[in-house]
Order: sequence, then C-alpha cells, then structure tokens
Amino acid sequence: MSDLNLEHWWQPFTNVRAFREQPRIFSRAAGSFLYRDDGQDVLDITAGLWCCNLGHGRREIADAVQQQLMELDYAPPFQFGTAPAFRFAERLVKHCPDGIGRVFFTNSGSEAVDTALKIAYSYQHARGKAEKRRFISRQQGYHGVNVGGTSLQGLPNNRQGFPVLAEVDFLPGLLDIERNAFSRGCPKFGTQEMLKSFEEIVAVRGADKICAVIIEPISGAGGMLPPPIDYLKTIRELCDKHDILLIFDEVITGFGRTGSAFAANEFGVTPDMITAAKAINGGTVPMGAVLLKDSIQQVIFDHASTSAPEFFHGNTYAGSPVAAAAGLAALDIYESEQLFTCGSGAKGQYWADTLHAMSDLPQVIDIRNYGLLGAVSFDHAELPEKTLGPKIHQRCLDNGLLCRAVGDHMVMSPPLSITEQEIDLFAERFRRSVKQVLATGP
Repeated sequence: MSDLNLEHWWQPFTNVRAFREQPRIFSRAAGSFLYRDDGQDVLDITAGLWCCNLGHGRREIADAVQQQLMELDYAPPFQFGTAPAFRFAERLVKHCPDGIGRVFFTNSGSEAVDTALKIAYSYQHARGKAEKRRFISRQQGYHGVNVGGTSLQGLPNNRQGFPVLAEVDFLPGLLDIERNAFSRGCPKFGTQEMLKSFEEIVAVRGADKICAVIIEPISGAGGMLPPPIDYLKTIRELCDKHDILLIFDEVITGFGRTGSAFAANEFGVTPDMITAAKAINGGTVPMGAVLLKDSIQQVIFDHASTSAPEFFHGNTYAGSPVAAAAGLAALDIYESEQLFTCGSGAKGQYWADTLHAMSDLPQVIDIRNYGLLGAVSFDHAELPEKTLGPKIHQRCLDNGLLCRAVGDHMVMSPPLSITEQEIDLFAERFRRSVKQVLATGP
C-alpha cells in the first residue's frame, strides 16, 4: 500500500513521526491472525486491543450488522428506543451478578467510566449526601482518556499535561515482583497493604466525603496484574463499612477474559457498577456500557422530577441498533461456544502452562497469568539501554506475532477462540524473538 498518504490521520497513542518512517499496515484479518500489507500472517495474541475475544472475521456478526443496517441503521436514543438495544440490555444483565439489572449504553470504555462517575455523583446527591464527591482509584490503573478517566489514571504519562479533577486519591499498585514473582492466578501479597492505605485515606478525607472507589479487577494497561488473594472481597467489605460505592472497570476483564462472563462473577464480588466495552460485541462496532444495580437507578429516579429526564447525560450513538445487533450476535457465539468459561477450563490451563514455561528465557524476572491473560516481565538492569519491551515488541512483529509492550512487561490477551496449536505457535515465535533481541539464539 505504498500509495497511502500517512499525513492526515493523527493516530492515538502512537509515535506518529516514527510510524511514518516505518509504517505498520494491516490489510485483513481472519480467526486468530492479522495480515500485513505484504501478506505476512501475524498471530494476534492481544485480540486487537483486548477486544476481539471471538477472533476476527466472524460471519455471524457481519451478517447481523448487514441485516440491521438495511432494516434500521439509526434512530435517536433521546426520548426514543429500538428493539435491538432493549433486547441486548436484557441479555447482558443475565450474565451479571445478581442485583445488577440496568444498562446505560455508551460508545466506548472511556465514556463508560465518565458515565459511571456521573451516575455515582447523581446517586449520592439523590440520597442527600452531596458532599460525597471524592474518588479513590489505584496506581498502575487505567480508566480511559476522558477528563474523569484521566483524573483517575494511575499511569503518570496519561495524566501529565492534561486537566484533571483534584478530588482523587490512589491506593498502591499491584505490581510486587519481589514477593509475588511467578504466581499462577492470584498472588499472595498485597491485600493488607491495600487495606492499610484505604483506611488511611478514609481517616484523612472522611468517609462522608468519598463518593466511590473505581478499580480494574485485574490491571490491564498497567502490566496485567491480578488481584492478590481476598483483595476484591476486602475492598467490597471496606466500601460497605464506609458507605462508599464500588465500581469495577471491566472494560478489559469483561466477556470471558477471566474465565467467567465478568471478573465480578469470577471472584464472587458484586460491585455497585461495572463499566464494559471492548469485547462487548467482539470488538466489531464501537460500544460501551455501564451495568449497575437496580437500586442505584431507583434512588435517582425517586429523587428526579417526573416531567424531565432523570439523568441529563447521553451520547448520540448510545445503544446504536447496529452495535446492539452485533452484540446480540456476539452473545450467541459466546454462549454457544462456551467462551465465557473457557479461560477457567482446559484451554486456560494450557495457556498458563505454556506461559510459565517461558521462565527459562534470559532476563525473565516474572510471569503472571489469570484466565486468558498473561504477562512476561524482563529485567533490563544489566543492559546498556533501559527498555527491552519495545525491542521485543518489534522483533515479535517481525516474526509474525503481535503482543503488547508495557515498559518491560510483555502483555498478552489471546482471542478466547484460540486453539492449542496457535498457543504453541505463540510460544515458538515469542521465544525466538526474545532470544534474537538478547542475542542468545538465531
């Protein structure tokens, strides 16, 4: 595609100047593979950006989208509705923990996070506790790119240079290689440190000033960090003790990634709200959602005028009939192929065993996994250049493998539809790439 003009699209989270020097163009996709414009196959061990959980090119979704486009491509969601959106919401909540029975659709995970914050504010105000305006987030956490989500960022580069809300405190991050290295599933250490920090924040700020806690059940962009044992249960108990809402940001962990439909189900902890997006319809049509307890909506409704919208918030494409149709088709696949639970079954075990077998690679200091998520961390201390991740990322791409570098952590999130043979191919290409970068193999 040498005729492409690369000047006009300002790509997100991209070193655009470097990209123009060495373009990386994908031209098609099928199953677990992307294909470059030169025809090279690239095993997509990231499921796009944690979103293509069903693999690429699912005909069932394409057919559903095409049919919906020709029947009803769009109708305004303000004061009106469409059947696909209502049907999708009804089916979504069947996969949520008990008590979560309402859905507010958005266009993305970033919008879902900011919507959840506004719902939390509205709920506290409706129950006569308008002073509860502060939020608690976590270091190494990622919550999208809107102003609210940026304010909650536990990743410094994503906050610097942007306007942020001041009323946010941060719990310690989950990365503790010294004590938790090479854990399978939930690591042992970290819950007590969170508990201590939580109580210190409450003591300083006052529980009557804290609106909600928002965390990823498993940190994604921070390096794929599972919660320590009893961490989520403890934070639920702390929120109940201090009358604070709990929001799980499941934009990454939702839709089968952990071995259950949602991490809330997997860990047996029910938050007050769940933010979702990415894999909600297999990564095919932009869509997000806030899934919330019925009781939260009811409190807001009871306080609102009966002659105006109960919640002055929404998006032009919220509940888009085309996105909802894609979601309904995606749910059919998730359910019929039992993909929500495959990460906790034989496939998840094969993935974990394959990943942890990488411990013999040079410079590896940690391997982490949960469900169909994984990360391999490298030590760069003895190397002249401080960051290995981008070098390994590029060599993996050269060798036909797409995985993601987060600093010196290589992060993986394969499609739930991946086969054992494709997991073996991942291991072969990853091993070869690491050894080439570190000059220890061909």
